[in-house]
Amino acid sequence: MWCTIPDVTAALSLAPADDALAAADAGGPVRRSRAERQAIVLDTAERLFAGRSSRSVGMDELVRETGLGKMTVYRLFKSKDDLVGAYLARKAATVLAFIDAELVRLQGDPRAALLSVVDAVERDVTRTGFRGCPFTNVSSEYDDPQHPARSAAADYKFELHTRLERLADEIVPGAGEDLAAQVHLIIDGMYLSGGLLGPDGPAAHGRQLAERLIGLAEARA
Repeated sequence: MWCTIPDVTAALSLAPADDALAAADAGGPVRRSRAERQAIVLDTAERLFAGRSSRSVGMDELVRETGLGKMTVYRLFKSKDDLVGAYLARKAATVLAFIDAELVRLQGDPRAALLSVVDAVERDVTRTGFRGCPFTNVSSEYDDPQHPARSAAADYKFELHTRLERLADEIVPGAGEDLAAQVHLIIDGMYLSGGLLGPDGPAAHGRQLAERLIGLAEARA
């Protein structure tokens, strides 16, 4: 079974196993924990998928790139589909953890917190090597709505929208649903435009549009 977003969030907090640290201190071969082996596989998958596409990367190639044994990799991920789902779930957990940290940092100022999410998207879409939203890119490669990649992408979008709606409700109590949906559409549009037209295209205007929509919502409240 591929990992869900909560599963991966928990795994990210795992420290290296004590026996691995002891072996390293003794100068012997390092025994990696399961979490460390998973991280190696997922890091390799992220590098290969980001450079090309998940469909174009075969499991034999991925196993070679990890430096781990084939059986080791397949004990962690029973299939390519499971691995792709876990890759997106880990990415979702990382992004949502960043957003949650921003919400804590800006607690009491929901407007600034909502705009900080848009700012983070702008930084992402304007970075060197940006090739579009990984959740959209990878999930679009699979037709089955029950595929782990599609499920992980949908879970991420739901979790993101939940956070946007919570902030929007604080800005305009009782009318946050519309504002959250509008900001979510801006974010999706920034990712699509940034991937196709580059950082100087419409994606560069996402923050300005978000500010305008927030201002209109506050004026109507």
